[in-house]
Amino acid sequence: MQDPSTSGAARAEEPRISHRHIEVFRAVMLAGGVTGAARMLYTSQPTVSRELARLEALLGYALFERVQGRLRATARALSLWDEVQRSWQGLDHVIEHALALAQPHCSHISVLSMPALSHALLPGALARMHARHGQVALSVATQDGPLLLEWMSAQRFDLGLTEQADAPPGTRAVVLPALDEVAVLPAAHPLAGKKRLKAQDFAGQPFISLGRDDVYRQRIDAEFMRAGVDRQLLLEAHSAIAVCAMVQHGLGVAIVNPLTARACESERMVVRPLGFSIPFQVQALLPLHRPAVSGVDWLLEALRMEVSRAVA
Repeated sequence: MQDPSTSGAARAEEPRISHRHIEVFRAVMLAGGVTGAARMLYTSQPTVSRELARLEALLGYALFERVQGRLRATARALSLWDEVQRSWQGLDHVIEHALALAQPHCSHISVLSMPALSHALLPGALARMHARHGQVALSVATQDGPLLLEWMSAQRFDLGLTEQADAPPGTRAVVLPALDEVAVLPAAHPLAGKKRLKAQDFAGQPFISLGRDDVYRQRIDAEFMRAGVDRQLLLEAHSAIAVCAMVQHGLGVAIVNPLTARACESERMVVRPLGFSIPFQVQALLPLHRPAVSGVDWLLEALRMEVSRAVA
């Protein structure tokens, strides 16, 4: 009978995939070939080829097809690449955090924002905060819908920006000043001459809508239904930024949030208030169980001021 200790030692010595193998795979994917990967890793081409072949042997399947002397990633390689990229980003974050710990007096605020708010609200608020308090290190990630709420519940960020009405578990909501949706029109459009638009002004107009599942799209449609106004509904987009871009190209008129409208206002697109109210509300979400970071209160103050400027 085989000695159990010998059997355990044999299992421990079985070859396995190492971090080095993944590093080689990543370099090949980034460089597009073995030669470039070798330069990235400061090693030789034969070494990269050998490590790559070893990885494929350990996996039991090919990661690349050899086509006319070049490597072409297989479907399995592309799937593995997605996972490697996510893991590497996590490692980069760990390294950045470790380096930041060497500077205890330098705070770093992590913000999770809806894409539209990262474009139309955050830049102005950051400029206000920096002008008043000096430079503050800050990183912005964008996410939409349920994932934004889930990540804030998981205490992954210092502050979140959303249009959602309810604060998810583990957070508290700070409501920013209330706003109203506004109309956006091509600058040369006949309705651009009006100072304020009524629902009836949109009758028969080519109208660019938000996505069907967007709560503001539903409120806008309900308002026109109450007014008995029919529009030409041919185009829709899932972001207010995309809607404004279509308006700038003369494809129709639209109703969007005032922050995005002001950020996209140009010589090709004008913004007009509405004669009816479709409320627009932004909330800042703060985690309840994440260590407090200095500077978040400064950012909240700057956000309030930036939204108030849009109200004026």
